[in-house]
Amino acid sequence: MISGTTAIVGLLGQPVSHSLSPVMQNAALKAMGLDWCFLALPCSANDLATVVSGLRKVGCRGLNITIPHKQAVSLLCEELSPLAKRLGAVNTLTPLPDGGWHGHNTDVEGFLAPLHEKFSDWSQTQVLVIGCGGSARAVVAGLQDLGPSQITVVGRRAETLQPFCNALQQGKPTSKNQLQPLLNNDPQLQTRIQQADLVVNTTPVGMSSHKPEEGPLLPLGAEIWNNLSAHTVLYDLIYTPRPTPWLQRGEALGCPTYDGLEMLVQQGAAALRRWSLLDDVPVDVMREAVLKKLGHL
Repeated sequence: MISGTTAIVGLLGQPVSHSLSPVMQNAALKAMGLDWCFLALPCSANDLATVVSGLRKVGCRGLNITIPHKQAVSLLCEELSPLAKRLGAVNTLTPLPDGGWHGHNTDVEGFLAPLHEKFSDWSQTQVLVIGCGGSARAVVAGLQDLGPSQITVVGRRAETLQPFCNALQQGKPTSKNQLQPLLNNDPQLQTRIQQADLVVNTTPVGMSSHKPEEGPLLPLGAEIWNNLSAHTVLYDLIYTPRPTPWLQRGEALGCPTYDGLEMLVQQGAAALRRWSLLDDVPVDVMREAVLKKLGHL
């Protein structure tokens, strides 16, 4: 029940009407007995500074930030965590006692959660990341913390791919020889895929918005995945449809697979811990709420 004492937490982005965060977070808030309400708040780029400042002044307890504001909002924070500085992107704002916001990024924690469950040691592994956009920044930063022997980042354009790798290598100087850019038409790509212990798709290829009559869309095309090793872990950040055509192909070949649903839940749980200052966040309740909304329960 919303009352005169109910506090606001929320999501800023454009658009946000499709977001699963309100379903997930409000289920958690109810289970925790917090008199808070999580709202999806559409916000244009022109209004971002005004909205962020205004919400702080009315006592908002915390904000998630999504596309297209993750980089711009970092300039509106009084403080940034070391990880947020390294990424140049913020997805979680926590109010500071003296006013203003502390900016952090929980996408890395969310991405890594399933991988920590799979293996405790990734130090001798080879990893391949498809894409070098905004989502890939958090993925690669998280992988650098895992410490695999090699991370190959695959992109379509050298003018985008090389600066992406340079920036993340500079942010993690102990991993200077780790990131290896590879264009998607490079003849080495097939071999790198076959040697990989983990392949992560950060592109939108395969989302539900794709037209079924066009056939199943797989990142990098369909044929390149015909000779996957059954030991290779496939991790797709997409979670609609569930599973994606790419993960279906991997499952048919015996590969372990993960989709982006757990990343969504775990990054949300990490944000809620920061806002509430409570470690005991009902992750299972959050996951169940999302699955029910998607029709999987």
